[in-house]
Formats: sequence, structure tokens, C-alpha cells
Amino acid sequence: MSATVRIPTPLRPVTGGRSTVRVSGSTVREVVADLDAAHPGIAERLLADDGGIRRFVNVFVDDTDVRFEQGLDTEVPDGATVSIIPAVAGG
Repeated sequence: MSATVRIPTPLRPVTGGRSTVRVSGSTVREVVADLDAAHPGIAERLLADDGGIRRFVNVFVDDTDVRFEQGLDTEVPDGATVSIIPAVAGG
């Protein structure tokens, strides 16, 4: 299965400046692994030491926040868009 990953501006240096990348995988975990295989170092920016998604990184499959689904085990349908969105904080 293939998906399109939307890359936020702070991570684009890792993807050679590309704002979208095509990857394979049927779960978010597989998508991140394939993304990291093609663009080494990106997984360490997305994943915490415990292996989960970093606290200030939001990941959506189409319009669904994976934190409210199965996290990294959330299914990624063929043709889906996976969006990586850094959290914004402030007051």
C-alpha cells in the first residue's frame, strides 16, 4: 500500500526540501519506517525514546488524529495522506 506523507517545513531539510513524499506501509509505524529508510534521521525527530510519537508531534491519517486511534498501529489505507504537524504552543 502506498501513502503520501506531508512533511512540515522544519523537517524538509531531511527530505531534501520536499513537502510531500510517497511511501509504503499499511500502518503509521510502517509508514514511518519506510520514510526513515528513504530519509534517514526523520524517525528520530518523530519518535520519542519509548518508541511512541513525540509529545509535540501530531500525526493524522487523512483527517483522523492517530492519538485517538491506535497510535503507530493506526491503519493507513492505500492512497491515504499522512500529515505530520508540529504542535504549536503559546499564549
